[in-house]
Amino acid sequence: MMRTLRTLIATVRRGEIRWLNYLLASGFALGSDAGLFLVLLDAGLPPMAASAIGYCAGILVHWLISSRLVFADGAAERGTDERHRQKLLFVGSALVGLAITTAIVGVGTAMGLDPRLAKLAAILVSFQTTYLLRRHIVFRAAAA
Repeated sequence: MMRTLRTLIATVRRGEIRWLNYLLASGFALGSDAGLFLVLLDAGLPPMAASAIGYCAGILVHWLISSRLVFADGAAERGTDERHRQKLLFVGSALVGLAITTAIVGVGTAMGLDPRLAKLAAILVSFQTTYLLRRHIVFRAAAA
């Protein structure tokens, strides 16, 4: 825990505020995903459908925050082919994150790890992977 805190402080000192903004955007997206999931479950929707709809809502929230705030300097003009390409790459990066999460949870639980711990590890790896994909590929001009 202390090492994580020291890493976070070092990140701020190096001026990597974009990473922290991305962390906040991810928190909002996760909250949207989980919140909608719970609402839909309470409404009687089957868990798989509620999960898929929540995940899609989380992607949408993340796109809105990322393209307008976190990586605004690298976002293409609205209505252009480049903007459409960025949206597709963004969704692709989300699917990579989903694949990483699913694989880590699957392998972790198969090895006897508590699924909650496996999910936590998966979130950490998926978060950093999608950040790097979005910074260096989806919004590549923003990395400059």
